[in-house]
Amino acid sequence: MDFLNKILSVPLEQLPFYLIVLVIAFTVHEFSHAYFAYKFGDPTAKLMGRVTLNPAVHFDLLGIILLLIAGFGWARPVPVNRDNFKSPRLMGVVVSAAGPLSNFFMAVLGTFVYALLISTGVLTSISNAKVVEAIIIFFQLFGMMNFFLFLFNLIPLPPLDGYRIVEDLVPHRFRAKLQQFEQWSVFIFLLILFIPVLREHTIKPIYMMAYGLYYHFMNVFLHLM
Repeated sequence: MDFLNKILSVPLEQLPFYLIVLVIAFTVHEFSHAYFAYKFGDPTAKLMGRVTLNPAVHFDLLGIILLLIAGFGWARPVPVNRDNFKSPRLMGVVVSAAGPLSNFFMAVLGTFVYALLISTGVLTSISNAKVVEAIIIFFQLFGMMNFFLFLFNLIPLPPLDGYRIVEDLVPHRFRAKLQQFEQWSVFIFLLILFIPVLREHTIKPIYMMAYGLYYHFMNVFLHLM
């Protein structure tokens, strides 16, 4: 047990909650990409069975493991052929943004439900302390992790959604230069993963911003209720 605690970036007793939250977050994120791509005229994801909320279709074991160990990871990317869009660049931005925005909306919704449970006294009416603790851990993780995934995926580094958004927004003459940069993306992530000082100045600030968003919305909802 001590060995696992040292490896994982999350407390071992909270691991089941993290896994449940991440499966939901990644599934909805990738489904959103696939859904909007299909609605905009690209059948690629549909033909591969990706327009679904079945987690098994979107699950990437290595990505989940790295997220738990290193603080960031991924699901199986949704294939998108922008040539099938009527307005490839505009619709490409929407499809890319759909994933992170789905995490944002889930975070806000989860935080609202948690605030509602607190303000209505539902939590205090439950006599089983372990059940109350489980509910609290789940909703706190659900809000904070979805806010983190929202922010993290907007980083303009390949293969993250933020990079795809920038790629569709910049003039065509810059796209070739950006694509040359893609080959270095794996090395950049490995450096962030294994060099503590880089993690301290990249992943940690994103977590802090996610905490800030979570507590901001929690305070707003509790004040309104």
